[in-house]
Amino acid sequence: MKEQLRQVLEVLTLAEKLKYELRHSWLSNGRQESVAEHTWRMSLMVVLLEPYLDQEIDVARTLKMVIVHDLVEAEAGDIPAFEVKTLALKELKRQKELRAIENLREALGHGLGQHVYELWHEFEDKLTYEARVANALDKLELRLQHNHAALDTWLEVEQEAVFRMDNHTWFDSCLDQLRELIEEQAVQKMEEGGISVASVKERLLKQALTV
Repeated sequence: MKEQLRQVLEVLTLAEKLKYELRHSWLSNGRQESVAEHTWRMSLMVVLLEPYLDQEIDVARTLKMVIVHDLVEAEAGDIPAFEVKTLALKELKRQKELRAIENLREALGHGLGQHVYELWHEFEDKLTYEARVANALDKLELRLQHNHAALDTWLEVEQEAVFRMDNHTWFDSCLDQLRELIEEQAVQKMEEGGISVASVKERLLKQALTV
């Protein structure tokens, strides 16, 4: 067992990087958010929302997915989605993450390593209800964190993202109603900050027409 625990310790040491790997999100006190902090609140969301979801979930498996979904960023780093603007960049990001999860599988050994590997791919593939829930929480937590942050930290793409969350929550009435509440918060924040919500929606419409 000691050898297996040594492998776990190595991965825990790698995971410590997520405590200082920063995301493009700011906290209400003006400090930039870490990946680990994002993962923590996603985990709390699973616990608090589980009784209200449309379907019963395997809570342990969902929590495991949430906890490991960004673990690859300890090696590959966190790249905001808005920075991945071309197919080539998307593929480069994907390949870096695939190498990272393969390295984690090897580091942990074929038993536990394979389990973590399968959880990560389940999250990425979004084929199970639990994976879709975890992915929705990933997006909702991000949006909620923006609502907590100062408005001057929002990029235009983040203003527009307020109205794009339904793509991730439509399959569950609880998550969709939570999305509506978070969207209402964001709209109120923009209006109070002097940002024209109508102009944001107009930009979205123009983008849709040019696709």
